[in-house]
Amino acid sequence: MNKKIALIYMGGTFGCIGEPLAPMPDAEFIPQLKKVLAPQFKIECFKAPSIKDSSACTAIDWLMLIQQIQSLQLQNFQHFVIIHGTDTLSYAAATLSRFLAESCHVVLTGSQYPLLNIQGDNTREFTDALDNLNTALDAVTRLPLGVYLAFYHQVIHARTTLKAHSTALDAFKGLKAEQQIAVDHSVIQVQLSHIEKAKSLNIINWMMVPTEILQFEHNLEIFSKHAPHFLIIQAYGVGNLAINAGIIQKIKSLQENGCQIILSTQVPLGGMDQRYAISQWIKDSKILVSDALSQADLYAKIVKIYLQYPSSEQWHDHWYDHPE
Repeated sequence: MNKKIALIYMGGTFGCIGEPLAPMPDAEFIPQLKKVLAPQFKIECFKAPSIKDSSACTAIDWLMLIQQIQSLQLQNFQHFVIIHGTDTLSYAAATLSRFLAESCHVVLTGSQYPLLNIQGDNTREFTDALDNLNTALDAVTRLPLGVYLAFYHQVIHARTTLKAHSTALDAFKGLKAEQQIAVDHSVIQVQLSHIEKAKSLNIINWMMVPTEILQFEHNLEIFSKHAPHFLIIQAYGVGNLAINAGIIQKIKSLQENGCQIILSTQVPLGGMDQRYAISQWIKDSKILVSDALSQADLYAKIVKIYLQYPSSEQWHDHWYDHPE
């Protein structure tokens, strides 16, 4: 049975032409894209609501994309392939996974080289774009419900995606699609109110480097005047971080000002583990601990919980919810 696929173009290197590279207007690119689509797939092409360099993308762009996907679902599309830039591809993938869960089949892809030549009138002599696209199209028709990323002949779970190399063809790592992962089954039907609220979301990500503990305490004071909604502290190893009483007091002060502080790790693989005595302070300070599958997944979890609940206290209380 031929499955109808919605192919959504969102920009990125995949659709660039010229020297230096610049995005080809979607009205010109999509007809060229249609020429290279494999005939065995039943595909309809769409432009995303927001087409831009992916380094400029935020949750707002991905929420509008999710809204588009959910609208297309009402038109009997259940299979989606998204062409996206690589800079924030992992964040896009994780956000779509958190919001769409297992409501449809989605595979995101992109490329390190453009699909078309400099003139934009034929395919480029050397490109990974076509291989990545065909991998995605094949995967979306055969994999179970869920959100995945296809790149360099690999298909991985969207929430586990890590961009591990800035220029290599084998740029992304993560758990293979065939492996089992925990699933958040709750789906959010994205409304205009969600997109408007997302415009106000303020997240600060702070990766620790070896710093004297009194300087760390002083640096926390800086956030007190304009506290973000969420402060991610990327600690060492399994989440190890040296603190003192003053740091705990400043953490509690930030929490009182509506800022939820999340302990994460700057190590991309292996996850968190709080078995060391040094982490007793986590219980005392009521700091949240990341249980996300990647840094991008942590971002996506924050976006979702921020839109689901109206107050900082509720973000804290529902942080460890695991709907099954």
